Amino acid sequence: MRSNTVIRLFALSLLIALAMVISAPSYGQVRVGVGVAITIAPPELPVYDQPVCPGDDYLWTPGYWAWGDDGYFWVPGTWVLAPEPGLFWTPGYWAWQDAGFTWIDGYWGPEIGFYGGVDYGFGYFGVGFVGGRWNGGHFFYNTAVSNVNVTIIHNTYNTVVEHNTTVSRVSFNGGNGGITARPSAAEEAAGREHHTAPVAAQTRQVEQARSNPQFRASENHGKPAVAATAKPGEFSGGGVVAAREAGRVNTAPAGNGGGRPEAHPGENPGGNAGNAERTNSAVHPKDLPPLEHQAAPNTGNPKTDEKYAKQQQKLEDQQNKDRQKLQAQQEKQDQKLEKQNADAAKKQAQEQQHQKQTEQMVQRHQQQTQQMQQRQAPRPAPRPAAPPHSAPQPHQ
Repeated sequence: MRSNTVIRLFALSLLIALAMVISAPSYGQVRVGVGVAITIAPPELPVYDQPVCPGDDYLWTPGYWAWGDDGYFWVPGTWVLAPEPGLFWTPGYWAWQDAGFTWIDGYWGPEIGFYGGVDYGFGYFGVGFVGGRWNGGHFFYNTAVSNVNVTIIHNTYNTVVEHNTTVSRVSFNGGNGGITARPSAAEEAAGREHHTAPVAAQTRQVEQARSNPQFRASENHGKPAVAATAKPGEFSGGGVVAAREAGRVNTAPAGNGGGRPEAHPGENPGGNAGNAERTNSAVHPKDLPPLEHQAAPNTGNPKTDEKYAKQQQKLEDQQNKDRQKLQAQQEKQDQKLEKQNADAAKKQAQEQQHQKQTEQMVQRHQQQTQQMQQRQAPRPAPRPAAPPHSAPQPHQ
């Protein structure tokens, strides 16, 4: 009799443990609220400045719109100490999946993975991260995109970064008006690596924002008074940055992934849901602004500078050829539709396909430029060895 009781208790404990494993969220994977179908698109990202980095080895984690019991609320961007040296933060993002919006968790890992093509700014321009790099167990900041006080933090370099200036502030991937980016092979590989969950400071940042009504989109209308903080949980004081420009807020569900944008003074409330800036997106390569010339290399070595300048020019020439080739291809397809007297629906479908092709080309060019800039970036000077028995300096 006693043995039967022991067996039942053991079996019950196994079932409970199994249920906990199944229900536990896996960071970097899809996390869905049980019984919740979110059909309203998240608001656009607000425009805000990055607060000054508070100290060595802090990494920037962008702000984003999260979902709570009262709808979307803003989680301020903030500087966070990584769980361990060598890890980077891959931001989370919203994705249109199975007739609803799903949040894909962010994670810490040795490489930057896919984050939906969302342009979070400050080095996260939709592909990869160019705000800094790890070297010798310490983080070095690219002051071209990171707000760092160089009189306090000396682990810095300056590499001008080119990115697509036509990218809108849409904050979700897929669906009507969403970003059409898809993960590259390298991003997919990064997604399969071992990941570390958000640190406790990040979790507190979310919970404090969730519990404060001023962060709700319904209250701040897409323009949070605290858009970013110098440190997690510090929602007042000199390290707080307010939004300079609101992101449009969607207020009605739409079956294909959008919503009616909330009207702001002086703006037209009409237009496609969840895609207020779609008319500003380039459909054809000819709609894109000219490629920006990269800053002239200045390594201090004339031969190296000449070599790097030739590499820059070669890449620029190739990217211009890519634009011309895609433009000619799209024009040929448009002419074919005209000869067929195609209806408006077919023409619109082709325009959407052309826009997707153009966006993919721009993202590919961004990645090529960033990779070359990283190869040409000057190597930081090695950190002098610490004297014997010296105590490590605390983070400020």
